[in-house]
Amino acid sequence: MEVSHQARLEELAQFLRTRRARITPEQAGLPSGGRRRTPGLRREEVAQLSGVSVDWYTWLEQGRNIQVSSQVLDSIARTLQLDYNERRHLFILALQQLPADVTPIEEPISSSLQDFLDLQGTSPAFVSDQRLTIVAWNKAASLIYGQYETMTTRERNTVWRTFNSPYVREVLQDNWEKHARHRLAQFRASYGKFAGDPWWLEMIEELNQASPEFRAWWPQHDVLSGPEGKRSITTLRPVCLFLNKYRSLFRMRRI
Repeated sequence: MEVSHQARLEELAQFLRTRRARITPEQAGLPSGGRRRTPGLRREEVAQLSGVSVDWYTWLEQGRNIQVSSQVLDSIARTLQLDYNERRHLFILALQQLPADVTPIEEPISSSLQDFLDLQGTSPAFVSDQRLTIVAWNKAASLIYGQYETMTTRERNTVWRTFNSPYVREVLQDNWEKHARHRLAQFRASYGKFAGDPWWLEMIEELNQASPEFRAWWPQHDVLSGPEGKRSITTLRPVCLFLNKYRSLFRMRRI
């Protein structure tokens, strides 16, 4: 094996170990399990959450020359909660190429946009990305819809949460199905821009497995784009509609 190739694999191994060490079980949605000898997740926990075997992930962390796919790297990146730059770095080290998807997992939110949300005061306000994941919010939104700051990226995805959160069903009650079909139609419309992308394919597959309603409604191909629409909490309408209208402007200007 070439020296440069082995050096790259060793760099990959060290990078994975450092990122694994900084994620607590609680952050990954796992029970703490008491005191641990070393900080962070165990290798077997990363493997389980990423859908790979413990042996395979161990070999990856040991810098062995093994086959790696972009789908598996994406799964590991989500488990380790890598940001946009870290995910790019992971792909370069493992595959010597950048991720193929168009949209980064989660772009940084500017202070100007966060200030705008905070200025809404007692009116809940939030911004979602093209994957319908909540990426910015104010305190009022967190108090009403759940503690976004403690949620994983997956839990902040509005489609995943709609179909898998008992809290959402309890709050919406008889309006849940209407809301869920509305959210699913938005998700289907967004998917049309990224058809075949690994993140979307994995999310769709996991939703199919987790939710019988999603599994029944997804083949209907209902689509919806545009304003969020009416909310049962009337103070939400002006803020959410404003954010929806100007969301692309915020992204383009990166204010």
